[in-house]
Amino acid sequence: MSSIAASEAPAATLTCPRNDAGELIVTVAGRWRLGAPLPSVARIREALADTPPTGVGFDCTGLAGWDSGLLAFVVRVRELAREYELPLERAGLPAGVQRLLRLAEAVPEQPESQRRNVAADFLSRLGLLTTGAVGEFHAQLAFVGEVALALGRFCLGRARFRGSDLLQLLLDCGAQALPIVSLIAFLVGIILAFVGAVQLELFGASIYVANLVGLGMARDMGAMMAAIIMAGRTGAAYAAQLGTMQVNEEIDALRTLGLPPMDFLVLPRLLALSLMMPLLCMYADFMGILGGALATINMSDVTLAQYFYQTQSALSLQHFAAGLFKSGVYGVLVALAGCLRGMQCGRSAQAVGQATTSAVVTAIVWIVVACAIITVLYFFLDI
Repeated sequence: MSSIAASEAPAATLTCPRNDAGELIVTVAGRWRLGAPLPSVARIREALADTPPTGVGFDCTGLAGWDSGLLAFVVRVRELAREYELPLERAGLPAGVQRLLRLAEAVPEQPESQRRNVAADFLSRLGLLTTGAVGEFHAQLAFVGEVALALGRFCLGRARFRGSDLLQLLLDCGAQALPIVSLIAFLVGIILAFVGAVQLELFGASIYVANLVGLGMARDMGAMMAAIIMAGRTGAAYAAQLGTMQVNEEIDALRTLGLPPMDFLVLPRLLALSLMMPLLCMYADFMGILGGALATINMSDVTLAQYFYQTQSALSLQHFAAGLFKSGVYGVLVALAGCLRGMQCGRSAQAVGQATTSAVVTAIVWIVVACAIITVLYFFLDI
């Protein structure tokens, strides 16, 4: 019955009479739907071009039905009225069309020329980048301040978090990270030994490959590789966990319950990674030296006993302490980067992915910068 009634509805018609005041009245009647042929605005343009009216109005009393087809027609009529600088009277339109027009005009569209000018203006882009960088620096500084306050409460015994959470986090970023740290550190040791052996064999000094691998792993590469692995593994996990809690409004629920999120969520993660990174660094040092030994004894005449004796004579506790200090700094930076991006996460699934990516990038940048600064300090302090 409804299809029969729709087929019997009159077709869409358009007339353009003028009233006594000289106003052009756009009279629409019939069924104005997208599935049916609709009149063009060319007739209205001709009427406007002949003798410009005093304004443009609508008469929709004869409408038998409408959808977005009528709305698109009204928008084109509005553009014509603006082109001829004529006032547009909407009182004759259906109430639904008027509401949709008001909704569409709530946020005015930016002109294309203005968008091009803004995009082409170098100073504007530079100002936006500077403003964003300053805002990001303030956000990071505020986060570090909140973490410092949380650490102060922890030292005073007033931090509020569960010990079971800390133990689980220690397991996640400690024992469960050993397989990937073993593989990467072992391969890095092999690479260092291979690169060193190729050059040192030219001078008959293959034994000093042990010095190269041992010092490289103990002072820099062990801590660096463990930190980068944990940035991609644990830092990203922290950002994803806290970001998902932001999306699910769990962090807001903690605040409602009177539990500070910095104490309950950030502090255990910071403590866990800071405590585990030196241990992972020592393990990575050992695996790297072992990988270097395997490569050296297979590429030269150096025996396993000679390799380890040379490594022992080249290394001291000071070298291991330098690497362990770096690893502790890296652990703090990775935890801060992951928690910072997680706490800054938006309220959508896309924001969680962006926070995870940003956490890894931020952590690696901070690690490299910290490595450069600490290495320069070691040089001047003769460490």
